Amino acid sequence: FDEEIPETGSTLEENAEIKARRIFDEFKKPVFADDTGLLVNALNGAPGVYSARYAGAEASSEANMTKLLKALVGNGNRQAHFKTSICFIGPAGEANFFAGRVDGHILEQRKGEHGFGYDPLFQADGESLSFAEMTSLAKNKISHRGRALEAFIRFLRMLEKGKAHLTIFARFIKIFRIGKITTDVMFYY
Repeated sequence: FDEEIPETGSTLEENAEIKARRIFDEFKKPVFADDTGLLVNALNGAPGVYSARYAGAEASSEANMTKLLKALVGNGNRQAHFKTSICFIGPAGEANFFAGRVDGHILEQRKGEHGFGYDPLFQADGESLSFAEMTSLAKNKISHRGRALEAFIRFLRMLEKGKAHLTIFARFIKIFRIGKITTDVMFYY
């Protein structure tokens, strides 16, 4: 499946469900999809659902960061948070949602070379490095995506121990080891 699914929702949860539902409707298999956004307090939650296209539909991460920095010039409130919403659609078509959030602030200039998106501008509360200065392991321990995935994994572990649920969990773990879509559960990002 290589179709681009338009993110037309007004919330991260809606976008995650739109993507998951499209794949579920196509293949009739359990699926999970996510959407992530950076929400800046002084900008009333912007860029939010438009994080990837904040400076325009074809904008680069650099352009998005530049626009964000310009929007915050002279503003003393740089508090922000990253949020990830995962929508898992189970075998019967039921939607379940899992969220992760990390609070922090927007730096006045880019710092670091790792990560992607707004990582060079975001410093989590209690940390001395931007996300882009952290190792992947350190970032994943505190990140919004890591927290959302932890909640999703807890859900999968709590499911009844029926064959279908165990297969879903086993395939979910396998996806993150090999990074491929399987026939038992699908991941769209």
